[in-house]
Amino acid sequence: MDYQSILNTIEQKLDKRNCKGKVAAYIPELAKVPADKLGMHLYCINSGHYSFGDSNEKFSIQSISKVFTLALAIRFVGDKLWDRVDVEPSGDPFNSLTQLEYENGIPRNPFINAGALVVADVLVTHLENPKKELLDFVRQLCEDDTIDYDERIAKSEAASGYRNVALMNYMKSFENINNDVDEVLDFYYHQCSLAMSCKELAKAFMVFADAGKQLSTGKRILGKQKVKRMNALMQTCGFYDEAGEFSFKVGLPGKSGVGGGIVAVHPQQYSVAVWSPMLNEKGNSELGMDALEELTTLTGLSIF
Repeated sequence: MDYQSILNTIEQKLDKRNCKGKVAAYIPELAKVPADKLGMHLYCINSGHYSFGDSNEKFSIQSISKVFTLALAIRFVGDKLWDRVDVEPSGDPFNSLTQLEYENGIPRNPFINAGALVVADVLVTHLENPKKELLDFVRQLCEDDTIDYDERIAKSEAASGYRNVALMNYMKSFENINNDVDEVLDFYYHQCSLAMSCKELAKAFMVFADAGKQLSTGKRILGKQKVKRMNALMQTCGFYDEAGEFSFKVGLPGKSGVGGGIVAVHPQQYSVAVWSPMLNEKGNSELGMDALEELTTLTGLSIF
């Protein structure tokens, strides 16, 4: 497969001029990101790296980080996690409080904000230094010690995170949060502020494309069954109330973030990351969605 030629075609087809998306403004620091940024990086299991555009520029990965924290939490508590977080698509926006009221403080899945906050609470319980150990884990996946938090983003999120505070306190009232609310929120804001490039994300997500192994070393990072579960969750829940649309158009497990990033995997084929900060009404990168739809169309391959 000539992936570089395919990526070049995708770059030519994407039209930033007609993009109707808008940069996320509810987190003040994210609103400062230039709207015209666009990059894509594909990491093939058999043939290596392919890219175009701003693929080496770091950006705030936001909710993509929920995949990393979920992987860590499953390591510690295994299937017990599902007593506190469900595995069903939400059908509601990522920061919705509505379902928590009907479902007694149990989030619908670990990729909406409420579910990710419960996962963060699990890690605060089980890790001696959650922020450091999450960073160590992501650096291990990327084999890159330069990856770090963007403190400006973390502070900006904390200053504007009223809805997350509401979610936390509501779940605390149902005894589904065990630790201090402020401590868990601080960890959550930092995980979302992780700054990574498309290349780094594609490399980190290779573990989900290669059945839990690190491609460069062959070292097992996650068990096969855990990767199977996580890929299933990315397929059904990785895009909030647009998960069905992404599955229909793209046909790959993936995860988006309001920083404009999307990462997807084709098991035993490749991992791919794309970044364009202009978001559609559902909070997903408009051009990112288009780029990945073009990718599976031009290759003729998806998981289906």
